[in-house]
Amino acid sequence: MRGADYVAYGTVTKTAEGQYEVKYRLADTINQQQLDGVAFDGSDRELRRIAHQIADRIYEKITGIPGVFATRIAYVLKQGNTYELQIADADGQNPQIALRSREPIISPAWSPDGGKLAYVSFESGKPVVYVHELATSKRVPVANFKGNNSAPAWSPDGQTLAVVLTRDGLSQIYLINAADGSNLRRLTRSPLIDTEPVFSPDGQSIFFTSDRSGSPQIYQIPVTGGEARRITFNGNYNITPRISPDGKSLLVVTRRDGQFRIALIDLATGNETLLTQGPDDQSPSFAPNGKQVLYAARQGGRNMLAGVSSDGRMRQTLSVLNGEIREPTWGPYGQSQ
Repeated sequence: MRGADYVAYGTVTKTAEGQYEVKYRLADTINQQQLDGVAFDGSDRELRRIAHQIADRIYEKITGIPGVFATRIAYVLKQGNTYELQIADADGQNPQIALRSREPIISPAWSPDGGKLAYVSFESGKPVVYVHELATSKRVPVANFKGNNSAPAWSPDGQTLAVVLTRDGLSQIYLINAADGSNLRRLTRSPLIDTEPVFSPDGQSIFFTSDRSGSPQIYQIPVTGGEARRITFNGNYNITPRISPDGKSLLVVTRRDGQFRIALIDLATGNETLLTQGPDDQSPSFAPNGKQVLYAARQGGRNMLAGVSSDGRMRQTLSVLNGEIREPTWGPYGQSQ
C-alpha cells in the first residue's frame, strides 16, 4: 500500500543464556513471495556484525550484487604527534587501533584474504615496509633496503608485493616475496620517479604513477617487465591509480583548476567521470563489489572519511574524526569480522 517493492522484517529475542537470536525475512511485495529468511545467534557485541550480514543479504537479493556492509576499512589517523593505524566497519564506525606510533605510518594495503596489512612505518628513523598479521599483531619487516622503502601493493594471490625503493637511485618499482621480502627483482627502469604501484585483478600487469612524461601520469607495465604504456591524458596531474575489481575502470586523483578531485576512467573507451567536487580529495579506494568508492576529504576545515558511488550520483560522509585522516583503503571480502 505504501508503494514499496520489498519489505524486510524480523525479531530480536534474548535467550535464557544471555545470547540474542535474530530472525529476519525479506519479502517481494509485487509477487507476494518470500525472497530470503535466516536466523542468527550472537552476543550483544555481535549484533552490529549480524546487522551488517543481514544488510548484505538484502542488498544481494535485490540487486544480484554482493553487499559490502560486513567488510572493513583501514586508514591512518594523525592526532597531534601520534599516528594510529585504525580498522573500522565499512560505515566508518567501531574503529579499532592496529598500531600506534610517534612516527609516521603511511600507505596501508590489505592482503587479498583480509588477514594482513602491509604499510610503511618510520619508527626506525627511515621508511620500512612491514607486513602486519591482524589476528596476532605479528609484524615482519619485508622491505628494509638502503634508502626509502614505500608504497606496498599486494598481488591478487597474496604471494608478491610491489614496492617502491630508492636503493639504486631514483624511486623505482620492485617485486618481492610478501612473506619475507626475498627474491627482489626490479620492474621499472626510467630516469625519473616511478611510484604508487597497484596490481591488475588478473595479476598480469601493474598500474603506477610516473613523471617520465614531464608531469605525473598513470602508466601500465606487464609484471614480466618491458615497455610501459601511458593510460591518462586528461589534465597534467593524475596520481594514485586504483583499479576496479573487474579490471574495467581506474580511479585516479586529478587536479583541475587547483582542486584535487577523484576521477573514474573507463579503460576501454578512455572516458572520464569526475566523482567528487574537491577541493582536496585524496586516496580513493574501491569497495570489493566495485560499486562504491572510499576516499579522504577535507571540507570546511574538517577531515572526514567520505564515500561516493562509482557512477558519481550518491555521496555521503562516513565519519568526521578529530585529527587528520590519511589513506583510507577498503578491505576485501572474506575477512574475519
